[in-house]
Amino acid sequence: MTSPEAHTDPAAGRPVEGPGSLGRFLPRIGALLIDWFLCSLIAAAFLDYRWGGSGAEGFKPLLVFAIENFLLVSTIGMTIGHRIFGLVVQRPDATPPGLVSGAVRTVLLCLVVPAVVTDGYGRGLHDKIAGTLILRTR
Repeated sequence: MTSPEAHTDPAAGRPVEGPGSLGRFLPRIGALLIDWFLCSLIAAAFLDYRWGGSGAEGFKPLLVFAIENFLLVSTIGMTIGHRIFGLVVQRPDATPPGLVSGAVRTVLLCLVVPAVVTDGYGRGLHDKIAGTLILRTR
């Protein structure tokens, strides 16, 4: 017998592999690293960020990262890193997250801890709270 959560959790019943399956840990980390690198370059170019800066200086890439994530995930459902790794962020009804879910997801992602706390499906707490799924596109 399955638990009641298995029937209500949008991660339940997803394909195990291929398009529509939940994004795996390594591609998600790869996407995150690409996005972080690009945001660090943008912060260096436009916000006078110096690599390894301390204090408030060190938060400049995070600011760019938050803006990038909020704008791109809320509207088109993916960041540049997601696109490269074949991932998309969607609501369970297969639509982009929208502004509210995108904002909640971004804030929690920037706090780090909710993103590394996962459930039995590998779905991050930030996605569960925002009501989103990160899925494979290929």
